[in-house]
Formats: sequence, structure tokens, C-alpha cells
Amino acid sequence: MIARFHAKAIADLPDAELVACTSRRPEAAQQFADEFGAKAYATLDELLADQRVQVVTICTPSGAHLEPCLAAAAAGKHVIVEKPLEVTVERCDAMIEACEKAGVQLATIFPSRFHESSRAMKGAVEAGRFGRLTLGDAYVKWYRTQEYYDSGAWRGTWKLDGGGALMNQAIHSVDLLLWLMGPVADVMAHTATLAHERIEVEDVATASLRFANGALGVIEATTAAWPGSLKKIELAGSHGTAILEEEDIIKWEFADATQQDEAFRQAMKGKTKTGGGAADPAAIGHHAHAALFRDFLDALAEGRKPLIDGYEGRRSVELICAIYESARTGAKVELPGSGSQPG
Repeated sequence: MIARFHAKAIADLPDAELVACTSRRPEAAQQFADEFGAKAYATLDELLADQRVQVVTICTPSGAHLEPCLAAAAAGKHVIVEKPLEVTVERCDAMIEACEKAGVQLATIFPSRFHESSRAMKGAVEAGRFGRLTLGDAYVKWYRTQEYYDSGAWRGTWKLDGGGALMNQAIHSVDLLLWLMGPVADVMAHTATLAHERIEVEDVATASLRFANGALGVIEATTAAWPGSLKKIELAGSHGTAILEEEDIIKWEFADATQQDEAFRQAMKGKTKTGGGAADPAAIGHHAHAALFRDFLDALAEGRKPLIDGYEGRRSVELICAIYESARTGAKVELPGSGSQPG
């Protein structure tokens, strides 16, 4: 499903072209190729041998990102990977190392960072408008049917899904929370499977966080909250509070109010044009994907790393794995650095 959003994003870029695709099912690859004007290859090796291919985007199940990434890097191709980067920190590290060794760029798909409202929240944090940050919370109360999990044998498995409501659905909000609040020092958590059958992973999760900056926070994630609500990020501090609901900012209040704040509040209403994936995983737009792809191409042209590189993709995986460990053991789990790049 997500490959089509990648294809639409590529089509929006005047200096990019979708030239080739491959799939485990040749008929699916051909259908995709016919739909988007690309060449279908029977195998990944054949695709990587195509000299026109400069960048490979990986849209396989989450726990099957590593192998095609290693193959693409070895072939000298740059790599964009749909979230999560992988399902364990070790597999993430192998991808980062392979791309660095091959001298190719690696990016992770977290399009929410490119929304105007998300960037405004980041700007307010960096400008110190919140004062001392005290709370940072993420709420993802979505709904998925049993049919959703039954639609693919990989869904709801530890090996290929890497987890449930946290690793698959809420990881966008986990990434945003880390981007806005900084790394997490330690976490305590609970998970449960309450409303779905035949899955190995959680459909409800709660986590209590202590950030490295001293602030506290909460993550709530579920795919068992009918009919599904838009996801929220809430930041609070000694001098301000802001709430992001999908792409809308629904609260923007600061002690050092400016004349621009009211106009900004009005401008940030009605930005959300879809259901945000709350109940339908296909109910998302591709505009932020296009912005991420744009940054990746610009990074190649400018000789810099993309804004969301492998290290940035690793951070949310590390935190979610720590949440799973805490839920499994009942103990507080300390994080070594929330996956930030060494040095």
C-alpha cells in the first residue's frame, strides 16, 4: 500500500522519475509498473543492475527492510526506507553501517516532521517560548479491524511487524515527540492485546517517560479505540502550552504572547485534509512524503545528510524497544542516548 504513496510523491518532483520496481510477487510488480510507468523486474538484483536507478525506496514489511538496504548499498544506490527503519536497534545499526561504508545516503520516512505545524512547534521549542519544558505527551488512539491484521501474514508478528500499535502506527508520533523534546532517559511501560485475535503484538500500550532534560511525559498508543481519533502531541512548559492534532495546532498559548500568535492560530486551523490514518491506513496524503523526497534529492545535490537520516530513524526504534522491554520485565529501562549519533 505505502509504495503507491512513494510513487505519487516521486511524481510530484520535476527532477525525479520512477524508473523501476520489483516485488516478491511478479504480478504485483507488473501491475505497479503499468500503473506508474516504470519497468518491472523479477528480482532485486536485476533492479539494482539498472544503471538508471540511483535511489532505492524500500516498502517491504518492517522486519524485511535490512536485506534490501544492504543489497542496495552494496550496489552503490542511495536508500530511502519506509518507517520504521527496522524492528531492532541491531538491524538499524547494520543498515547505517552498510550505507556509511558504501558512501551512500540513508533516509527514514517520517513525513510528519515536514508539516508546517510540526515545524512551528519545533521552532517554538528552539526559541524558548515554552520556558522550562515540563511535559511532552503523545496520544495515538486509532482503530484497526480484525480484517486489517488478517490481510497479511506479516501483520501483528514480532519478526516482520516488529510490534503492534507502537512500532507500526504510533511510531510517527514517537519520532515527533523525540524531535521536539529531545532524548528519553528512562521509561516504564505496560502493553496488552485486548481487542484483536491471532496477533503476537500489542494493540494497547502506555509508557511513562523521563526525558534527558528533566521533563516528564506519556505515550499512549492503541489500535483498539473505535472509531479512531486524530493523533495528538502536547507540549507544556513554565511559559507555554501547545497542542498539535494531526496537522492542526489546536492550542498555542504563551506567556510572552506576540501580535502574530492569533493570526498563526487561525492559519493553523483546518490543515488536516484526511482522516490521518485514524481508522483507515490509506487515509493519508502524500504531500509530506514529497517534501521528504525533495529534501533527500537536495541533500544529494548539496553533499549533506538528509534531515531524517539513519541515526534519526534509529531513535524511535530504540525507544519503542525499550518500552517493550519495560512492559515485558515490569522494570524501569534506561536508554543510553535515545539513538543519537555518537559524538
